[in-house]
Formats: sequence, C-alpha cells, structure tokens
Amino acid sequence: MFHPNDPIHLNRRQFLGHSLWSVGAAALASLCPEKLLARGLRNNEPLPGLPHFAPKARRVIYLFMSGAPSQLDMWDYKPKMADQYDKDLPESIRNGQRLTTMTSGQTRFPIVPTMYQFKQYGKSGAWVSELLPHLSGVVDDLAIIKTVNTDAINHDPAITFIQTGFQLPGKPSLGAWVAYGLGSVNKDFPAYIVMTCKGPSKRDAQALFARLWGSGFLPAEYQGVALRGKGDPVLYLTDPPGVTRDNRRRLLTAVNALNQHEFEQSQAPEIMARISQYEMAFRMQASVPDLVDLSKEPKNIIEMYGPEVSKPGSFAYNCLLARRLAERDVRCIQIFHRDWDHHNDLPRDLPLQCKDMDQPAAALIKDLKQRGLLEDTLVIWGGEFGRTIYCQGALARDNYGRDHHPRCFTMWMAGGGVKGGVVHGETDDFSYNIVKDPVHIRDLNATILHCLGINHQRLTFPYQGLNQRLTGTEPSEVVQGILG
Repeated sequence: MFHPNDPIHLNRRQFLGHSLWSVGAAALASLCPEKLLARGLRNNEPLPGLPHFAPKARRVIYLFMSGAPSQLDMWDYKPKMADQYDKDLPESIRNGQRLTTMTSGQTRFPIVPTMYQFKQYGKSGAWVSELLPHLSGVVDDLAIIKTVNTDAINHDPAITFIQTGFQLPGKPSLGAWVAYGLGSVNKDFPAYIVMTCKGPSKRDAQALFARLWGSGFLPAEYQGVALRGKGDPVLYLTDPPGVTRDNRRRLLTAVNALNQHEFEQSQAPEIMARISQYEMAFRMQASVPDLVDLSKEPKNIIEMYGPEVSKPGSFAYNCLLARRLAERDVRCIQIFHRDWDHHNDLPRDLPLQCKDMDQPAAALIKDLKQRGLLEDTLVIWGGEFGRTIYCQGALARDNYGRDHHPRCFTMWMAGGGVKGGVVHGETDDFSYNIVKDPVHIRDLNATILHCLGINHQRLTFPYQGLNQRLTGTEPSEVVQGILG
C-alpha cells in the first residue's frame, strides 16, 4: 500500500522538502545543540524517586573471578579434612546433588584436602590461605561471605545468573540496572565501564560474552562500555589524519539533528540512545586519554599494585584504572579476571591466578581507603560458583582438580555500607553444605542495590507483561549481617 511518508515512494517534491528540513535542522542544532540533545534524554539523571533512601555507597567496583575460584584452597578453612585424604565423600553429605558431566561418570568421589596452609589474620581472626598474603593484610576491611549459593552448575548459565539475575540470556546486567536507576555523575564517562583480563593459568579460559554487561530490555545507553587492553582503550578514539576536533563537532551535530528528526517520526528509543552515545564518544576522546595516562601516579602507588601494573590489560593495571575511574565518579566499574576453572592441575594453576590477583586487589582496597573513597565505594569479589571437596580425575598428594560446586562458595565485600572484619555464614566440615546463614545470589544482588540506596523490589522495568527486576520474582533478602 502506498504511504506518502514511505521513503521508497517519495516524489521529487517530497524528497527536496525533507532534504531542506534536514539541512535546516542541522543549522539549528549547531546554534543550540544542548537543548536539542536534551529532548527525550534523562541527561544522566537518576530515575524520579531514586535513591529510595540515603545510600552508603556512591559507586561499585566488582572484581569478578570468571571460572569459579576454589573456596577450599583460599577462604573456607576445613582442618578436619586433613585426615580424610582419599576417603569417599559420604553419600549423606552429597545427598543426591546434581553432578556435572565431568564427574558424573566417576565411580568414587575421593576427598582432597587443601595442600595450602591457613592462618588467622586481623582483629576478626579470619582464616586465610597462604596463597593470599596481601589480601590477608586487609581482612579487617572485608566482609567475607562463606555461604553464597546459586542454582546453576555450569559456567555460562551460572555467570549469566549472577550478572543478570536469570540463567537465560537477554536480561539487563547488574551494572545496567545501576546505571538505569541512578544515572551518571560524570558526563565525560559512561555510567558503567567494564574491563577484562586473562590470568596466567596454563589453560584455556572460559569465554566471556558482551551480553554479561549488556542492557537487555533496558535502553541501550545503559549497557557497559568495555575498555580494551591493547591499542586505543576504545575503538576510533583517535581522529583520522586531517580531521580536527572542530570538524568532528560540526559533523556530529549534523548527524544528531538528522537522528532527532528520525526520532520525532518513529519515536524509537534506540535513536535517542544513539544520540546520547555519539555525544558520550565525543567527550571520551578527551577523557579517556587522561584516564589511562599514569605518568602522574606517585611511584609508591605504582609499586603498591605490583610489577604487572605497567602492562595495559593486566589485572593490576585494570585495578589501578578502577581507582582512577572511582575518583572520576563512574557509577559501576567491573573487572572480569579469567582462568579460574581448575578441573585439573589446580596446584600448578591456582597459585598463578592468586599471585596475579592478590596484590592488586589488596592495593585497590588500601588505595581507596587512604583517599577516603572506600567509605562510599562498594568493592565486591567473587566468581559464579565454588569447587568440590572431592577430586575430579586422578588424585595425587601434589596434584588434584575440583569440579563445579554451586551449593556454597565464598565472596567478599568491602567499603560503602559494609561492615569490615566480618565472617558471615558457616558451611559443614566438607565445605559442601550450608549450616548457617545462606546467601543466595539474589540476596547478594539485593544487598548491592541496598548499599546504593535502592530497594530491589522497587527498581523495575515493564517488559513482557511483568515489572522486571534484577532479583526476579522469587523472595530475596538484604544480608543485614554484613551491613555497617
């Protein structure tokens, strides 16, 4: 059917009319771009009524250990297992738990105690492995949660679950929810920035997908912006030869005017997100080079993060950038540290991972604290699930592997709204089942939002006939025991 506004059927007069309008709009936009671009955008403001109550945290730094670190070898000390070596895990403990395909065919499930020494540290007396000499020095700033649990037993659904609140892809990430609800404080950076780094383990790492920091059904402007570890941190950050900043500004203003006209015709929200992101990209051409220029960092700070800090893309480098982003009031900063999937050769690979992570993570806590930023910055550390007390594959005194374990694993939080020097929850002697104070990942996400001044039940978005939220429809509770 013919429609007079269908671009395929425009006659000569209509084409010229639309073209003249576009040229005129571009000229108008050059006179008042801020007013034009404000139409249809929230201008980085929080949603009306947010925060719901006075927040303790202004921003979040999430250190995500992709692949699932072994709580048994790092945080959850089980001395009674020392004399249980190579004995079968009692069926009363396993209690019919679902197994992965990696170990479901095993004829037995031999117990493998950790080969690493544990000691108590700080006023809290928290037990910490010898693999973490630097983090053991800041335990009084940490709330260590030993009873985190999840419903997923394989990596992709588990990491999708903890990042988005659902095991199936397509939902907004935690960072996108935070950006959507609270907006951005610094107009020169996105509200949500992501960095990824590969650890030193001698194995293939689990894949990471951009949907883990995506916006799902939320407007596209709230998705995480990933900084690259090689070359320009953001593609096309540098203008081509012969293009000046003034030329870029005029071109962008004209394109935005055309997009504004298209929005008024279609009311498609993606167009306003495109305008917003184009403007953000323009500002980032100035803000990002300053962010990654570490030349003015004092020598003692550089040394505190360890020898890898000078390598772009390393975990140490990204932790230092996280502190610099926190100083610039970026709302949500997430670092994905890969290679924690130790089904075999754990004694070879886990120490490498810990050495790569331990010093920079502890330095980040100390650096934030000495600058007065820790009190309003919530720092989170953890993976998608834990590891089994029983061995996967061949067992030897000096070599073993561990399978996936969703029933209990350890995470920690520090800073804004969290009470330091706390060890929350208890697991059984096998670090297999929870005996006190379970914390489901929905509870964890509810607690993160609470520290930011958000009631997780009230941060919603209508989609597919349901007021969607990060914590889903099942009951979730804020973990009061770790709050300051």
